[in-house]
Amino acid sequence: QVQLVESGGGLVQAGGSLRLSCAAASESISSINAMGWYRQAPGKQREWAALITSGGTTNYADSVKGRFTISRDNAKNTVYLQMNSLKPEDTGVYYCFAGAYRGTTIYTRSWGQGTQVTVSS
Repeated sequence: QVQLVESGGGLVQAGGSLRLSCAAASESISSINAMGWYRQAPGKQREWAALITSGGTTNYADSVKGRFTISRDNAKNTVYLQMNSLKPEDTGVYYCFAGAYRGTTIYTRSWGQGTQVTVSS
């Protein structure tokens, strides 16, 4: 029953940066196999964006590689998503998740409520 609370969304111009935070409660993130972020643009399906495992390995969707960085701070029990060189197509609601990554499958068991990111051109 991990609870996840996102923050850090907002409105930025193309080329700008935002840092999203996902604070966890009731469970230590060091004991969670995988955490990360999905996003959903208006009128589009939810898509996976980034993942970090308990061992510290990271994975990114092709659409964000080279621009986004996922990290975790176990002492603060928080996962971060640093988003640089933002594009209008990055606009959407960003959702933090907790779960597991086994084989090539992401298993999600907890979600945050989402935080809005809007990138203007």
